[in-house]
Amino acid sequence: MALTKVKKQEVVEETAKLLLSSKLTVLARYPGTTVSAMQLLRQSAESSGTTIKVIKNRLVIKALESIGKLSDIDTSKLTGQILYAFNAQDEVAPAQVLNSFAKANQTLTFVGAITTDGYFIDAAEVTTLAELPSKDQLRVILIGTINAPLSGFANVMAANIRGVINIMQARAQSIKA
Repeated sequence: MALTKVKKQEVVEETAKLLLSSKLTVLARYPGTTVSAMQLLRQSAESSGTTIKVIKNRLVIKALESIGKLSDIDTSKLTGQILYAFNAQDEVAPAQVLNSFAKANQTLTFVGAITTDGYFIDAAEVTTLAELPSKDQLRVILIGTINAPLSGFANVMAANIRGVINIMQARAQSIKA
């Protein structure tokens, strides 16, 4: 079904808003991906705050042109069936969601990504980015790193007290015997 001129303008405006708010917009080709697999991808993406959209490339190009700071992006790679993954909270989440899906479904391949600053990142860099830990994983690592000296100190202090208690218990056992 063909889109009306008004509907196309609405799609361009919505895409421009998504591009401006998204910290990273990942592009991927999906030929041969089944509808049920795409539904699973969208459901898994929602949990990380990622929005998956299939938008006509011409409309994405118009949206890019309508945004001043993103107008310098090379649009020559926007050919064929491309899906766009947007995320306003996390820079790595869209790449991670698509990468984990691509491992199970070989039909999905990265094209690249568009940053809010107006840079185009190639597919190899997006794959590298997808391998990074998420923000939550980084927070856990940071807390563990901060906590390690404190827990080590507490264990050292507790060892001295445990040693005194063990000696007192052994002494009490020897007196009873």
